[in-house]
Amino acid sequence: MTNEEMARGYLTRAQRIIWEAEGHYAQQAWNLVVRRSQEAVELALKGALRFVGLEVPRVHDVGIFLKRHRDRLRGRLAEEIDQVAAISRRLRGEREVSFYGDEETGTPPEELYVHQDADQALRDARFVLSLCEELVRSAPGDV
Repeated sequence: MTNEEMARGYLTRAQRIIWEAEGHYAQQAWNLVVRRSQEAVELALKGALRFVGLEVPRVHDVGIFLKRHRDRLRGRLAEEIDQVAAISRRLRGEREVSFYGDEETGTPPEELYVHQDADQALRDARFVLSLCEELVRSAPGDV
């Protein structure tokens, strides 16, 4: 399997996870929207790394790796890399809490997140995915 094929697979999975997040949104499961949005951002960005021939690090926030290799990126992803890295970092910080809750206070995740949190996370995930899809579309064939 080529890097391009792997990248396309990552982006397909990221899109499916966004669809799942949209289902959670309809059910007002705000914490799960945040969690799935983080997963979609992670996969999309790892797809972008694969696409440009970089090894995918085994961490949840790959924004810094993209910034370090911004010279390998192009298009809007390269232009928006600082914002994309900030989104990745912010959502990474929500990964465990949005799924398990706040163990220090004993607060379940359903009580920690509100509509606005889900809106922002989903909007960010769609934005990042669109940038990564645009990068991959610059090669023959579409995602």
